[in-house]
Amino acid sequence: MAGLEVLFASAAPAITCTQDALVCFLHWEVVTHGYYGLGVGDQPGPNDKKSELLPAGWNNNKDLYVLRYEYKDGSRKLLVKAITVESSMILNVLEYGSQQVADLTLNLDDYIDAEHLGDFHRTYKNNEELRSRIVSGIITPIHEQWEKANVSSPHREFPPATAREVDPLRIPPHHPHTSRQPPWCDPLGPFAVGGEDLDPFGHRRGGMIVDPLRSGFPRALIDPSSGLPNRLPPGAVPPGARFDPFGPIGTSPPGPRPDRRGQ
Repeated sequence: MAGLEVLFASAAPAITCTQDALVCFLHWEVVTHGYYGLGVGDQPGPNDKKSELLPAGWNNNKDLYVLRYEYKDGSRKLLVKAITVESSMILNVLEYGSQQVADLTLNLDDYIDAEHLGDFHRTYKNNEELRSRIVSGIITPIHEQWEKANVSSPHREFPPATAREVDPLRIPPHHPHTSRQPPWCDPLGPFAVGGEDLDPFGHRRGGMIVDPLRSGFPRALIDPSSGLPNRLPPGAVPPGARFDPFGPIGTSPPGPRPDRRGQ
């Protein structure tokens, strides 16, 4: 048990009860398993530092001891709470990363001699049993659960993101859920509305004028004079020209119909 006597000697002036002596032994056992003490309390403080010694103020509260530890490589941290309940002490240990918890209850009279707290060689009894219970009840379960959690969630590596993927202002493209493309064309921009009306010869879309010649359905020959009381003179409406109908399609003015066989 190398190191326990040195630790006890450094903390001896502050050891005034059996629970102080037990917490000193617990601290030594945790340190021998590769941890450093950081400080007291649930949260980190400005005076925290890695040390094998007990931190200042470690036994200010005789009913509740709260100590924090960090493993030598920084891979895991422990929060240790020792609660005094009559002649027993309940040890509760939390590993921050995996959120694993281990508990152990010890009878103070079984391991500490309250009559000889000032003599290291007589303060502790059943040392090997006490050490075995701390290791099997706290240290080993925490380590095993931490390793199991670490194996079950291995670190995954991803290829570096491209500039297009990193750009926070870029709107990602929308991909349909099916591989089959919809039968309709993509919508035009908002400024394309009415474009065909402004440029009737540009083959653009978005016009609002009714054009039966470009409806997409099979069409018969249409009389340009439909809906008029008299016929239009020849050439008034060029063949294939785009126009608004003067009346219902199919209504012709009275009189002889022009011969269209030459058109």
